[in-house]
Amino acid sequence: MKRVITYGTFDMLHYGHINLLRRAKQLGDYLIVVLSSDEFNWKSKQKKTYFSYEKRKQLLEAIRYVDLVIPENSWEQKVSDVKEYHVDTLVMGDDWFGKFDFIEEQTEAEVVYLPRTPEISTSQIKNDLNKKKLSTGVDMSKIDVSGN
Repeated sequence: MKRVITYGTFDMLHYGHINLLRRAKQLGDYLIVVLSSDEFNWKSKQKKTYFSYEKRKQLLEAIRYVDLVIPENSWEQKVSDVKEYHVDTLVMGDDWFGKFDFIEEQTEAEVVYLPRTPEISTSQIKNDLNKKKLSTGVDMSKIDVSGN
């Protein structure tokens, strides 16, 4: 069985995440997703997530491509994860290109950087929501959604 591992926060899950998970799963038989814990996101990445770790984990576990979800608590755990779970391939988005090549040197795993889905990102979604515009171009700030 060929094992694949990938890492991420996966907050505000969208079709770009699904594309990445689908392509990662195509590289093997068993996909492990290492999900950044709330503490790790805040302390190491200075990111506050919208959904808690448990909610994000629940979402990922519902995706057919994902076989196992485990927590990410530090940057340094990648080498030990690859060894502990007998991983053949580490998959990251291409925005991390070259940053994890050391994994190949310290383990027997191959590192693959997959292209992101270009037209979507969590940052873009957050920016669009902050502008209060939907994909239809409707400015939500001019609409009474209170039910009054």
